[in-house]
Amino acid sequence: MTLNQFKLLYQEQLAPLYPENEIHSILQIVCEDLLNWSRSDFLINDREEVSHIQKEVLQNALKELNTSKPVQYITGKAHFYGHEFMVNSATLIPRQETEELVHMIIENHKKDTYLNMIDIGTGTGCVGLSLKAAMSSCSVTLMDVSSEALETAQANAARLKTPVKTILEDVLTLEELPEQYDVIVSNPPYVRNLEKQEIHDNVLENEPHLALFVEDHDALIFYRKILELAQKALKKDGVLYFEINQYLPEEMKNLATELGFESQIYKDLNGNYRMMKAHKNEL
Repeated sequence: MTLNQFKLLYQEQLAPLYPENEIHSILQIVCEDLLNWSRSDFLINDREEVSHIQKEVLQNALKELNTSKPVQYITGKAHFYGHEFMVNSATLIPRQETEELVHMIIENHKKDTYLNMIDIGTGTGCVGLSLKAAMSSCSVTLMDVSSEALETAQANAARLKTPVKTILEDVLTLEELPEQYDVIVSNPPYVRNLEKQEIHDNVLENEPHLALFVEDHDALIFYRKILELAQKALKKDGVLYFEINQYLPEEMKNLATELGFESQIYKDLNGNYRMMKAHKNEL
């Protein structure tokens, strides 16, 4: 079979699950991450016969994709802010929207010579490690409740040669954070159960619900706790950054105000309220 024939096969079999342009991207990821093809190889070699081994890889990947398994869990890799991260069933797949949060932090602090930062609910470590890679003189701590996720973050730190501290801890049970920080950042669970019908099956059936969902009656539980901890742990001129639920921007602003923080809400490239920046309201 040629690669072009595989393109047609992927389109035919995955059409019930994904739009056409996404299927094209999925096959490209499979070729790049499992066959070690470059992007130009993928574009140029579409009429070339694939080898027996390559054919087997492409067929096995398609079989898994037909079960709604995300391609990143098949390849074991995800690309985020110019870096490659190991992913697995214990970690969320890094999202493009979260890259915008990382970019905001880097742009806001590019003139700072040193920062002590903590990434709460780190998962793969994509946020904290991307910040460390961009601002190497800073100190970064990664925290997660899942030992498997934290092990993945530690492995990613080693791969990226970005030395960080790690803490295995449930933030909801903490009475205080271990240090004073210039930047506290978190992309905590924030999807309400009532929003599950909006979530694609490949996410619902594969990604860790521990890192995704919160109860409808207390959707801001993680934000409230982190804001409470930040009252003591955030330095005088420190900044708190969150990725937030797009449907709850006003609730987030009200919560921040209630707990003594001034905040701003920002939209992502899709026009959804996705990011919050906050600092202590110094009286």
